[in-house]
Amino acid sequence: MAARDRIIVGLDIGTTKICCLITEMSEAGELEVIGFGVSESKGLRRGLVVNMEQTVEAIRGCVEDAERMAGIRVDEVYTGIAGGHIQGISTSAVIAIKGEEITDVDRRRVVEQAKDFAKPVGVEIIHVLPQEFTVDDITGITNPVGMAGSRLEARVHIVTGSVSAVSNITKCAQKAGLGLQDIVLQQIASAASILTPDEIQLGVIIKDIGGGTTDIAVFNEGAIRHTSVLSLGGDNITNDIAVGLRCPIAEAERLKIKYGHASASRISPDEQIEVPSIGGDTVNMVPRRILAEIIESRVEELFKLAYNEIRNTGYSEMMSAGLVLTGGASSLEGVAELAEGIMHMPVRIGLPRGVKGLVELVNSPAYATAVGLCVYEAGKPSYGFKTKGTGVFEKILERMISWFKEVF
Repeated sequence: MAARDRIIVGLDIGTTKICCLITEMSEAGELEVIGFGVSESKGLRRGLVVNMEQTVEAIRGCVEDAERMAGIRVDEVYTGIAGGHIQGISTSAVIAIKGEEITDVDRRRVVEQAKDFAKPVGVEIIHVLPQEFTVDDITGITNPVGMAGSRLEARVHIVTGSVSAVSNITKCAQKAGLGLQDIVLQQIASAASILTPDEIQLGVIIKDIGGGTTDIAVFNEGAIRHTSVLSLGGDNITNDIAVGLRCPIAEAERLKIKYGHASASRISPDEQIEVPSIGGDTVNMVPRRILAEIIESRVEELFKLAYNEIRNTGYSEMMSAGLVLTGGASSLEGVAELAEGIMHMPVRIGLPRGVKGLVELVNSPAYATAVGLCVYEAGKPSYGFKTKGTGVFEKILERMISWFKEVF
């Protein structure tokens, strides 16, 4: 394998940060972190590009930092996508089998047929994720190839996204001098780096609490069963703090990280913290418990919304492995304990795994997506079997790649 072919680069374009992770596949087949860079993200809101120039500059900044650390130039990346425009739907399709046994062509044909459903204007398919197959009366089959039967049914989970949102992410990467090798749903990328095969088999929920959105995915019996996006995240907590304590947003973020706690009852009523006023003229002493009460209120809302979402799917009683939290806001003290009380299941914080080398740089839930992009693309897990949408989505990528080659 050529040296360049061993390089896998994940670019996590988030609402609060943009990070670039450069990994290299070793001769032993292990991913090693060789470069990392992170920039503050100012050009996105709830996962959507609202200022292309600022987004491009942030991408360039973190990529250049990662390149300097790795000592190589990055040309192509894998990136994640999230936001309120993302929708997930489960559907099924049936085909007749004419041969003596089911072939890979048959499997792909039935999956392709499942994609044939009415989509709203301006929406394209990002992922087609098979959940299970049925051959005649035999259900729960993960791979029907080689089996005998006359009827093949596929149940799949389809993830769609806004064409304009995908186009804007693609344009930002291209303007930053990067080619996009693939776009992956953020929940799938994060899951690749924090979930174990046993969790995916037994039933587990991943909840990625980002800056602008909270992304949810449900896995059971080795397949992805449900995906959804809540338009609330860590930024909402920060804004609540800024309003409640009457301080600048930057100070609210600092207070959240340094003193934040999701359980006010755990904080002594006598403990005080310094809170700069808006304008910076004065500094007020405020009980830390008030800060915790503000945080607890918003985090509780997030988990109640998630609980109702999962309960409506019908899978809430099948989550033997519980809930795995990731994303920057999951690092808040007391979050896991609060989640257990609301979700009525075991909860753990998901740290990225699956890489070696400079792992201390990415040993945080905030970098689960960046690590996951590299892990996912290196291994292509079975739950991530993907058939790209044909049509506008692929035409956007083709057009952008062609434009990139012409300009550069």
